[in-house]
Amino acid sequence: MALPPAVGAATWPCCSLLLTRPFSQATRCWGRPGGEELGRLLLDDLASVPRPAGGPELLFGLSPCLLALRAARRRVARLLLQASRSGLQGQRAELLRAAEARAIPVLRPRRRELDVLCRHQVHQGVCMEVSPLRPRPWAEAEAEVARPGDDPQQLWLVLEGLQDPRNLGAVLRSAHFLGVDKVITSRRNSCPLTPVVSKASAGAMEVMDVFSTDDLAGFLQARAQQGWLVAGSVGCLGPEIALSSKIPIACCLDFLWDRPTLLVLGNEGSGLSREVQASCQLLLTILPGRQLPPGLESLNVSVAAGILLHSICSQRKGFPVEGRREQLLHDPQDPSAASEAARVAQHPGLSSGSVKKRQDGG
Repeated sequence: MALPPAVGAATWPCCSLLLTRPFSQATRCWGRPGGEELGRLLLDDLASVPRPAGGPELLFGLSPCLLALRAARRRVARLLLQASRSGLQGQRAELLRAAEARAIPVLRPRRRELDVLCRHQVHQGVCMEVSPLRPRPWAEAEAEVARPGDDPQQLWLVLEGLQDPRNLGAVLRSAHFLGVDKVITSRRNSCPLTPVVSKASAGAMEVMDVFSTDDLAGFLQARAQQGWLVAGSVGCLGPEIALSSKIPIACCLDFLWDRPTLLVLGNEGSGLSREVQASCQLLLTILPGRQLPPGLESLNVSVAAGILLHSICSQRKGFPVEGRREQLLHDPQDPSAASEAARVAQHPGLSSGSVKKRQDGG
């Protein structure tokens, strides 16, 4: 059953209706946020039903909905804000103003109806019926992209076959936070850009440039010919990986970011395919802090993505960590140490561990 026509944020039964009802009924009606019309809605009226491919989908969560409205990349059919006795404040009030400015219909259902509509996802009292968001085909966008020489510290994140929507969302959130310029995904065997991905990304999916390609290995090889460094990723460095790999393997903390780079992450279970790994010029790994038992030799892909991206992006000129690193290394009792710290903080390729080693005379 379709949703009823949109109602305003303050829809209440008229006085004549209240006068014809017993006081207890009127009290219950006034006590129900959202008004009489929404109070009569059955759960079936807001039930989540399968939608045809390309049809509207339900975006949920405060940040995804707000960022989707700001980005204006989706068509918005209606906004659903949980009814409440108290007025809307903060971002919810901003969301309502943005919807009203664009003449988007607004509904005020109760929490129970939103729970059913969102299949009990964490919606924070906010949902929007929107058009789907899909990655842009790389072939259509290639002409718009800057060449490597335009910015020597470009970083693109390439994802092969990520299938868990929450993993993908968490990866996109870290990528946006740390300053990744673009995200490229493989069209085959990859999770689409669903509302669950958007929620897991805290809305970062709504504002990021995400592209897709049918030929990921060919894409990587073409970028390498243009001067990009293609750096793949592998799990914990075991003897079998070290012996079988013909590609150099390095700890992410030893990586020096001195040219445009593509960081490639693989599937949650199988990692990079052989074809994609063969297209890499370097493989980065994260060294564990202890001897690991079988089954714990790798990290969740979203966690690994955050560590790898931070180890690279912290080398970017003007990255906030530079000033903080100088403060942490500064020793007011030792002027020479302060001078060394300031000098090292200006060298983006050295980690704090390397600094300590040098200060200890190692």
